[in-house]
Amino acid sequence: MTSPSPASMSMLVPDFPFSYDDWLRHPAGLGELPPDRAGTPVAVIGGGISGLTAAYELMRLGLRPVVYEAGELGGRMRAVPFASRPEYVAELGAMRFPKSARALFHYIDLLGLDTRPFPNPLAPDTPGTLIDVNGQQHWARSQDDLPTLYQEVADAWEKTLQELAELSTVRGAIQQRDIVTLKAVWNRLVRDLDDQSFYGFLASSSSFHSFRHREVFGQVGFGTGGWDTDFPNSVLEILRVVFTEADDDQLSIVGGVQQLPRGLWERRPASPVHWPEGTSLSSLHGGGPRPGVVGLRRKGSDYVVEDTSGDVSAYPAVVFTPHLWTLLNRIDCEPGLLPTEHWTAVERTHYMGSSKVFVLTDRPFWRDVDPRTGRETMGMTLTDRIARGVYLFDNGADRPGVMCLSYTWNDDSLKFSTLSPGRRLDVLLDRLGEIYPGVDIRSHIIDEPITVTWENEPHFMGAFKANLPGQYRYQRRLFTHFMQDRMDASHRGFFLSGDDVSWTAGFAEGAVTTALNAVWGVVNHLGGRSPAANPGPGDLFDRLAPVELPYA
Repeated sequence: MTSPSPASMSMLVPDFPFSYDDWLRHPAGLGELPPDRAGTPVAVIGGGISGLTAAYELMRLGLRPVVYEAGELGGRMRAVPFASRPEYVAELGAMRFPKSARALFHYIDLLGLDTRPFPNPLAPDTPGTLIDVNGQQHWARSQDDLPTLYQEVADAWEKTLQELAELSTVRGAIQQRDIVTLKAVWNRLVRDLDDQSFYGFLASSSSFHSFRHREVFGQVGFGTGGWDTDFPNSVLEILRVVFTEADDDQLSIVGGVQQLPRGLWERRPASPVHWPEGTSLSSLHGGGPRPGVVGLRRKGSDYVVEDTSGDVSAYPAVVFTPHLWTLLNRIDCEPGLLPTEHWTAVERTHYMGSSKVFVLTDRPFWRDVDPRTGRETMGMTLTDRIARGVYLFDNGADRPGVMCLSYTWNDDSLKFSTLSPGRRLDVLLDRLGEIYPGVDIRSHIIDEPITVTWENEPHFMGAFKANLPGQYRYQRRLFTHFMQDRMDASHRGFFLSGDDVSWTAGFAEGAVTTALNAVWGVVNHLGGRSPAANPGPGDLFDRLAPVELPYA
């Protein structure tokens, strides 16, 4: 395993800098419930990483989570095996995780999953990167190999972050877990920048006075690639990623990411409260989750859940983890399920689209040395053409390789949405043939392409949430929903979680941490509490709460 060291950076999100990793590993545990609550059923809607994190911890505390899933366990941790060689998979959703995601790595390590460096552009373990922009190509192994223009862009980005966002101060505060400094700087940035788009933030910097520099930054970026699809989004979304190093030093899970949610489903925790040794989520469900939910309503102090089989069950508490838009059009909900202001926030949630195309090859042929150049035949590729990002996964010289021929966002994703998998492949091979003339990629492909367009997936309708300028107030409502003591009693007991509820949507860390918020909320709702020696996120909420912007 390659896990974060205790002294490394963490995704201590400045809006709510609660140390979830410390809470998870504390020997006192996460909480305790009144004895008469042992075995109480709690509905957990959604079997992705957020739902299974919540279900696993609720089970450990002695409750009986009942998981509902409309598709298969894993959600956007979807690793699809190739038909001819099922030991190789296409990572259609989450596929790379920063070492700073310390709560997520708690569970990766718990299951003993192996990780390896992800082949991002210019990463130390990436053999080579080809940048193809505006008809010009540059091959590099590190940023130092790039022409002056790219060095200027990298310098401009660093200067902009230091001058307009106090990068060093914030990162230092996160690393030292200096909450006072972190909150002081971040709360000011929220007030100053909530109405600013990412592009507007760049354009306001003297370092990015040149449109050419902004264009190159959008196409190529630094870290995981180009940033232009994020240009319309709130710059606060970007700063959270940069401050917590979520875009750096990323790892993949050997054998596929879906092992993580499936592992939590099968894991038998030691010494669970109430349940006998050997109990797992799988054993509590007879092997499989309940089917998808089609109805939610309140009845007295309980929530009534109806699934696609027609089964109707009542629960004193519900954890809801799917994309929030499913509450608007996939599930029949009573208006009173949420307060009106929370419904407004759900309606305003903005999702990013994304498409991927994967193929299996006979071997990692891209490692062959081109005698004309002395370099490898292909490299990780960043381009302004339709493919945008091409990633190469080498499993050994004598074993099949996996190529992500295209990883695209928003408008670039929509260019694929009406195309069949075969047509997507044809289009991409034509374009890549222009970038790599003479390289016959098709001759190495040994299975049918595997593709996804997340905005076309009915239970997702997008890859992940990304707030637009001015939407901080909506996000604050969604994130703080687990704090229900001041809510009307008719709204208590229904808890939102998932990465679109978090401050870092698109990162599994946000899915995990909001699940832990919901766990604290359920325990509190059912009369339990966190140990005095290990206070939970709700216990420290008033100290750490996200800054509240004026509404009128």
